[in-house]
Amino acid sequence: MSPAAWWRSRTLHARLSLLVTGAVAAAVLVVSVGAFLSVREIQKSKVSAELMADARTIAADPQQWLAAEGARYEYRPAGAGRELGPCWQLLDAAGSVVGGTATPLPVTDVARKIAAGGHRELQEQVTIGPGDYLMLTVPIEGGGAVQVAVDRDPDRRVLALFAILLAVGCAAGIGGAALLGRTVSRAGLAPVDRLTGAVEDVAVTMDLTRPIEVSGDDEIARLGRSVNAMLAAIDASRRAQRALVEDAGHELRTPLTSIRTNVELLLAVEQRPELAHRLPPSERLKLLDDLDAQVRELATLTTELVELSREEGSRETIEQVDFADVVTAAINRVRIRAPGLQFDTLLTPVTVMGRPGELERMVVNVLDNAAKWSPPGGTVTTRLTAGALTVADTGPGIAGEDLPYIFDRFYRAPAARSMPGSGLGLAIVAQTAAQHGGTVSVGPHQPHGTLITVRLPFRYA
Repeated sequence: MSPAAWWRSRTLHARLSLLVTGAVAAAVLVVSVGAFLSVREIQKSKVSAELMADARTIAADPQQWLAAEGARYEYRPAGAGRELGPCWQLLDAAGSVVGGTATPLPVTDVARKIAAGGHRELQEQVTIGPGDYLMLTVPIEGGGAVQVAVDRDPDRRVLALFAILLAVGCAAGIGGAALLGRTVSRAGLAPVDRLTGAVEDVAVTMDLTRPIEVSGDDEIARLGRSVNAMLAAIDASRRAQRALVEDAGHELRTPLTSIRTNVELLLAVEQRPELAHRLPPSERLKLLDDLDAQVRELATLTTELVELSREEGSRETIEQVDFADVVTAAINRVRIRAPGLQFDTLLTPVTVMGRPGELERMVVNVLDNAAKWSPPGGTVTTRLTAGALTVADTGPGIAGEDLPYIFDRFYRAPAARSMPGSGLGLAIVAQTAAQHGGTVSVGPHQPHGTLITVRLPFRYA
């Protein structure tokens, strides 16, 4: 399993715990390494400063230090000596040792050059017996040099002890970070767990009317409010869907009942020829015409229901549309259906971003409504500008009490209930206009008739 796949398979609690542990561990390690390097550098600088101070003190008065030679170390039985401080010795101009502490220091080639006055002071790492020493050689004014050395082993032991303490501290810090990460993840994700439980409860009970309890103003509270908004939207959509299904069932029942009644009558006549005289040919033709009208109404209603319930994924792609061409195509379709009407048209080329098929059906529905209410020989006036599309008819107009409901689904004014139609045409117009960022309104047309205005975000072509 790859590291990425392993990481994705962890729970959010585990990932948060690991992140907190890793962050604290990295911080502890960085601080520890920085502290160790800082202490080592400080210790090194301190030793170098002490060596320089001792060397310059001796170089300032070498004769005094030669007279006090041996005062800074003690002797033990069997002749083994232990230095009490830094080891030092004096060199003459030729590089020969003229005095110093009991521990002899190595005279390197560079030390001889310094004693001869050919080089400045130099710090070297040297080995004396079993120990490693830091040795500083400083020239003496008038010739010669002073060599001062100090054993590094005590400093290294101190650094080693300090490193062990840091390692123990790091281990303890990382262990504490793991516990802290687990605690932080539990505390930090507790609101998420509560939100998850509430959402799972909604999924089980399907109760969208009970909002999730939200408190505070943090990100979790914002997520909770977003979930509540989503639940409210789903509930509203479900209610609208239920209402659409109920209204559709009611509207479909009427033509289906009529069709069934007529078909049963025709079947009864066909099955019992002796009753044929009761249904004259004229009545039979009228019955078939009625069946044809009912089937057409049913087909129209089904098409409009599909249009209203269409999912976003099944719709056309949005493109730049010449709306004048769309209106022209819609007028040509409606003119065929209403040959007895006059169409007064004045179109200004404008463009809009939208779905051509839906826009044309919207305009067709507006024109169909105007054609339906216009008397024979009447005029349907269509105007398109960069501001709006207006369609006016010469019919009786819409009563004031019906205006607020004109764009509701299945709403049919009392005067329209005797005329063909489903009550969905203008609802589709309002829905399509809203989906394209526009609005639709209806009002009286002078001297008589109805004026429908569709406003979309038009631009001049």
